[in-house]
Amino acid sequence: MSQSQTIRPEYFQLQNGNKARLPFSDAEYQTRLGKLRALMNDAGVDAMLLTSMHNIAYYSGFLYCSFGRPYACVVTADRCVTVSANIDGGQPWRRCFGENLIYTDWQRNNYWRALKSIIPTVKHIGIEADHMTVATRETMKSMLDGVQARDLNGEIMALRMIKSAEEIELIKGGARTADIGGAAVKSAIKPGTREIDVAMAGRDAMELEISRSYPDSELRDSWVWFQAGINTDGAHNPVTTKKLQIGDILSLNTFPMISGYYTALERTLFLGEPDADSLRIWQANVDAHELGLSLIKPGATCSGICAEINRFFEDLDLLQYRSFGYGHSFGALSHYYGREAGLELREDIDTVLEPGMVVSMEPMLTLPLGTPGAGGYREHDILVVGEHDAENITKFPYGPEHNIVDA
Repeated sequence: MSQSQTIRPEYFQLQNGNKARLPFSDAEYQTRLGKLRALMNDAGVDAMLLTSMHNIAYYSGFLYCSFGRPYACVVTADRCVTVSANIDGGQPWRRCFGENLIYTDWQRNNYWRALKSIIPTVKHIGIEADHMTVATRETMKSMLDGVQARDLNGEIMALRMIKSAEEIELIKGGARTADIGGAAVKSAIKPGTREIDVAMAGRDAMELEISRSYPDSELRDSWVWFQAGINTDGAHNPVTTKKLQIGDILSLNTFPMISGYYTALERTLFLGEPDADSLRIWQANVDAHELGLSLIKPGATCSGICAEINRFFEDLDLLQYRSFGYGHSFGALSHYYGREAGLELREDIDTVLEPGMVVSMEPMLTLPLGTPGAGGYREHDILVVGEHDAENITKFPYGPEHNIVDA
């Protein structure tokens, strides 16, 4: 090897410092990997190439920051190796379960060279096809000597949909933190205050609580969406500098992130007494929310729950104002990664609820300007499905009795 090649390696290892405390125990990661290896064996693949943020975090504990660079977690029968960019230094090794290999950017495609060094003779590999572009798959074929790829995204998603006891404990901590953020948001609501000021109060409260309860975690990505008036018409509308006015409908949304795990609290509020039409729509959405909560139990189907709530809204001539499905799964996800599409409360999802699943109930009605009661109304609780029923782990109160803020 020349001196130039020594100075400029394609990939290398850097065990800088000591392993950090990960969000879950070693036994938890071993169990997850064991289930993945069983899936690999059934699918006839010799290695699994995980490339998404959620699956790399789920199986290794490492949550990457891409900035346009590719990352991976390669799982074989006896190894679990994260592949990270040199810009991250030793942090990926400290924050992963298993091994880590760093690729450099001295030349193009060192990422693939690093991968090949882990699985030099593998011909059958599992991939997440929904996370791979056509160009990436073509590069993989050329760099990995025409390896045969099989998409296992759906099967891996199904494994993630059943939460372990350790995961449920973390999700419960997230729900509790979301409630703390909600209380801070509600306390900050005053006429003339900007949406951004209210949102920052909730975010700060959550990050302080996460730093207190989870001192070994990375503090990142917790956020609040707080909307007023017309800005409530979308569930994911960004925060603005709009000032709150008496009579505004308000949407409180707190989202703590703990080690890659998202939880949420969402509530409708009013600044001052709502008019009769607004109160009627709000109460109808609260009633739908309570109906939905009663329907979440083992054995129920996602589509069946959706149909029941649809009928309820249709009887009130409000179904046309429903803006999205009634709930979704929780786990290793955020607003930019990790959706578990097989566990959403929608008409086209027939998944049967099982113990260990965690789902939200979050009906939303949006009435446009010019319609009596105009605005976006949404309540959101998180439920853990048990053997016989479901546990609601969201404690922040909802409805007109609790969430009309004095002006």
